[in-house]
Amino acid sequence: MTKTPDMTAVFKDVLGAFPVDTAAMEDAFKTTASLNEKLSGVALTAAEKSTEISSKWTQDTLAKLADMSKAKSEPVDYAKAMTDFASAYSEAAAEHMAAFAEVAKKAQMETVELMMAAGKDMSEDASAAVKKATKDATAAVKKAATAK
Repeated sequence: MTKTPDMTAVFKDVLGAFPVDTAAMEDAFKTTASLNEKLSGVALTAAEKSTEISSKWTQDTLAKLADMSKAKSEPVDYAKAMTDFASAYSEAAAEHMAAFAEVAKKAQMETVELMMAAGKDMSEDASAAVKKATKDATAAVKKAATAK
């Protein structure tokens, strides 16, 4: 009977001939972790500012509702209070929506800047890793060729 070759040993030899640079993996992980931290910061800042805008809008609306809900001496005054509230609420809505748009615009710009910087960093890291891997593989092939 023929003996089955030990594939584990074959794979060990093949993988051992081509060294793996774990430093490149660590650098990629650090770059990704740093990018995630910065992106989280942008998102959290935007959420914080949006919450502040929303809270202020609610406080303003409640204050205007308090004014509108006060007892009036004449029925016409109720209509005027309602009209004043609707007008003030419309103005406040426009202001607050513009504030939300500014927060979104700033978050978008910061995200684009981060992504472009990360793309550049990752491209440089990948290029350096490929150059090193090519150099190491060439050295391993030369070493294997001279060993025969």
